[in-house]
Amino acid sequence: MAADKEGAVAGRGAWRTFCISGMGTALEFYDFVIYGYAAALVFPQLFFPDMDRLTATLIAFAAFGTGFFARPVGGVVFGHFGDKYGRQKVLVTTLLLMGASTFLIGCLPTYGSIGIAAPALLVLLRLVQGFAAGGEWGGAALFGIEQAPEGRRGLWGSFTSMGIGIGFLLGAGVFAILSEATNNQLAEFAWRIPFWLGGLLVLVGLYARLRNLGQHGDDHSRPEKLPLLEVFRHHPRALLLSTGVAFGYITIAYIGSTFLLSYATQLGYNDAQALVFDLINSATIILSAPLFGYLSDKYGRKPVMIFGAVAMAAWFFAFFPLVHLKHWPLSLFTYGMVGLLMGATQGPIPAFLGEQFPKAVRYSGISASYQIGAALGGGTASSIATAILIYTDKNPLGVALYGALALALLALCSLGLRETSRLSLAQVDTPAGSSDRQARAATV
Repeated sequence: MAADKEGAVAGRGAWRTFCISGMGTALEFYDFVIYGYAAALVFPQLFFPDMDRLTATLIAFAAFGTGFFARPVGGVVFGHFGDKYGRQKVLVTTLLLMGASTFLIGCLPTYGSIGIAAPALLVLLRLVQGFAAGGEWGGAALFGIEQAPEGRRGLWGSFTSMGIGIGFLLGAGVFAILSEATNNQLAEFAWRIPFWLGGLLVLVGLYARLRNLGQHGDDHSRPEKLPLLEVFRHHPRALLLSTGVAFGYITIAYIGSTFLLSYATQLGYNDAQALVFDLINSATIILSAPLFGYLSDKYGRKPVMIFGAVAMAAWFFAFFPLVHLKHWPLSLFTYGMVGLLMGATQGPIPAFLGEQFPKAVRYSGISASYQIGAALGGGTASSIATAILIYTDKNPLGVALYGALALALLALCSLGLRETSRLSLAQVDTPAGSSDRQARAATV
């Protein structure tokens, strides 16, 4: 009876944590992701109409990438306030900023109405989106990790990864429905609806966070110094290697979603079919991220991360020949495998990176490393992959090599970080001089 009651309490705690770190992130990344879909499908002709389709897509992806370069700024700013004053206010603020900027993108006039001012305003709002997203991921991930029972940080941290997958699924689903309902005429007016819907859906996430965050309190250490400076001073190796892990993962995440969505349309699939591919991709991530998060609790973060990197690199070289066959069931399978293998790194990464830093500077450390990696990797991935395709006369082997190199960096940096799955958070929080010795002792 006592065990049943304890299980029910744990289940309620997991659900509340998922609502805060998972569903809030889902709504926020829905907003972030629909911009990527629009950049692949409609923004080239709406905001860059004087260019050929492939070049306009390249420019649209470059505009998409500007948001990534605002993410480190957001990570530093919100990480600082999250460490100094707690998680709650930051998590509410990032959600509000994302919702407002997303709704306004849906209201923008196009190039045909106001000329060059249209893409300029688009980039400005994209920068605000990136700034908000820079503070969102770290806070949501840390909430899951710091609320988790011992031995479950990988699983509970994966709630954030699931939220990203749900955000991708919602974005792809809305675009697929609209594309089908409008006979692939998204550029006429329908492209605005996902942005307006995203602004309204953020209110749901805001309600969940305001209602549930207060139940957990907001325990934090209020460090006297600048937390990020403390990270640079006492944890430079962890910061550098964590940035490498984030760079490799996010490069693959955006090749595997935004670029491959555009690539499908280049092969002759229509917009609705390409969005179905992304639905399959996102659905498999939602299932695989918690599975691999759990496996990282059981077998260790590093083995799971390295397995995911190697398996995904190998699959890239199989993916392009298979999807070129244009066999619908086989193509669905190939995109589903991308999502499955992406989950192998996406599931454990919140716990793996968060556990590299002590609590007093954890928000700053995880946000700076992840968002710098996002700027360098995700901000350029789709543009570089498209440029490679142009340079090689549409030969995808170069893109596969590019992805494999990013995954090799992820594996090598994972190997260099300490294994943390067997450590308690108290051990993770030990002073820098003793943490490595305790980590080695814990894994013997």
